Amino acid sequence: MRLAPRALCSAAGAAWRESFPLEGHDVARWFPGHMAKGLKKMQSSLKLVDCIVEVHDARIPLSGRNPLFQETLGIKPHLLVLNKMDLADLKEKQKIIRHLEREGLKNVIFTNCIKDENIKQVIPKVTELVGNSYRYHRGENVEFCIMVIGVPNVGKSSLINSLRRQHLRKGKATRVGSEPGITRAVMSKIQVSERPLMFLLDTPGVLAPQIESVETGLKLALCGTVLDHLVGEETLADYLLYTLNRHQLFGYVQHYGLGEACDDVASVLKRVAIKLGKTQKVKVLTGTGNVNVIQPNYSAAARDFLRAFRSGLLGPVMLDRDVLQSFPPTDPSQAPGPRDM
Repeated sequence: MRLAPRALCSAAGAAWRESFPLEGHDVARWFPGHMAKGLKKMQSSLKLVDCIVEVHDARIPLSGRNPLFQETLGIKPHLLVLNKMDLADLKEKQKIIRHLEREGLKNVIFTNCIKDENIKQVIPKVTELVGNSYRYHRGENVEFCIMVIGVPNVGKSSLINSLRRQHLRKGKATRVGSEPGITRAVMSKIQVSERPLMFLLDTPGVLAPQIESVETGLKLALCGTVLDHLVGEETLADYLLYTLNRHQLFGYVQHYGLGEACDDVASVLKRVAIKLGKTQKVKVLTGTGNVNVIQPNYSAAARDFLRAFRSGLLGPVMLDRDVLQSFPPTDPSQAPGPRDM
């Protein structure tokens, strides 16, 4: 999605916001506190499990993962699946992998469960990890049992269904939805492979009890881990606009036919609403009586803006670019010199 050359030069040279106002946002209110129950259920099921497959959103590979997973489930072999790779800008994929390796995550696979991309890598990698680990009392079991974990709405159920399509030629076994919270309880075993005989446990999405920062909370919310209205659709739309402009990603201008990029969310949503016909009649009392005024539906425009981002219509995006930029280079010669600081 490219702008016309003149519009692109103008947009690239514009002064975009360098920061987003984070004060006044109560992150604790966004994320439900009942998820500790789900984590306890997972812990109680560990004795039935040979390996942990953690699914996370590839647009936030370095943010928002639940640290309690590693602490409470870390005794088992661990594979990280970064799903929705088709929606993520992965130009710095190797840098992401190096960053994760420093955190102790050496087994990472990028996937797109909608188109089954890289799905065939998952079962061989799980088989390798289990083969190289001590299975304790499960050593006599012929079948492998894998627990699928992750924060809400990152594609855990989609991964299970994709594995079944690839290895069993069967349809959906678990319900998939675009809203967080579809999987409510730890489920029974679901077969995903015949050779090797492998079953997966789907689990409810579990967020960290404390989100590390408001910005991490906004990134998680943009990826749909909580219901939009808890954060505020227009707040999310504003953070998305701030991120796209700061990274010079102007696909939204082309998608909505706006003519030029803009950093004012009210102005953008007004134009989006008018473009989509999302307007409403409002009665305004004046000195001469009631007057019907056509007003843009800002909430409807914000919802469409978020939907377009989440479905990839605005182009691939890396929401963790700020984290990657702060990551020190492996080669000391690549470190910024005094003039670059």
